[in-house]
Amino acid sequence: MTEHPGETAPAGRSAPPGPRSAAAPGGGRDRREPGEGLGELPPNRTQAILEATKQVATLLKAGGHPFALAGSVAVYAHGGPDNLQHDADFCILPEDAEAVAATLRKAGLEVYTPPEDWLLKAKCLGEDIDLIFELAHQPVTRELLERADQLPVESVHMPVLAVTDLVASLLNAFTEHHCDFGAVLPIARALREKVDWARVRRECGSDPMPAAFLYLLERLQVIEPEEDSHDGP
Repeated sequence: MTEHPGETAPAGRSAPPGPRSAAAPGGGRDRREPGEGLGELPPNRTQAILEATKQVATLLKAGGHPFALAGSVAVYAHGGPDNLQHDADFCILPEDAEAVAATLRKAGLEVYTPPEDWLLKAKCLGEDIDLIFELAHQPVTRELLERADQLPVESVHMPVLAVTDLVASLLNAFTEHHCDFGAVLPIARALREKVDWARVRRECGSDPMPAAFLYLLERLQVIEPEEDSHDGP
């Protein structure tokens, strides 16, 4: 922000006193300027991630590789939140990983193997791309990819994980060490009418963290409570 210099006080008069600075811990004065020390907001990378997504999807389609868009960009394609800040995720078959890597490298993309043994990583237009062949601790299968919906990501149509598979994968990824309900809650709210929640419960509800999240959704009235089959006349 551009600062405008103030007027010089007339001779013989004192300039009006400025605002007193707040006392810092320990009795000293906090001499920071307003706003100093506050973290800057992260840049909005949504458009850059979408452009990288379209580029990679086009290469995968041209190479004849079965795949489905996953993660936050898949949520966006289904009508969910559009504040993309991390990367683009693609599900691929485990047996197709080397061929996918070769296709992307041939197009000039950097592809490398991270320490994790369930994905490859790539760079496209400066954005991170995850090529996942194990989703929520389960291998990606042809059946999963065949259930994908053909949806547009802006101007490019591509297979996108079916919305129930997508939400189930997010819940199945919860563990005691990674359990960010706050990130998944707005997704569940946005997509709730498209999700087969009975199937999500069958596939996820026996584990404690997904079960806790489903209970939270019920208490927040995002989804209907599960009918108790033992209730009756």
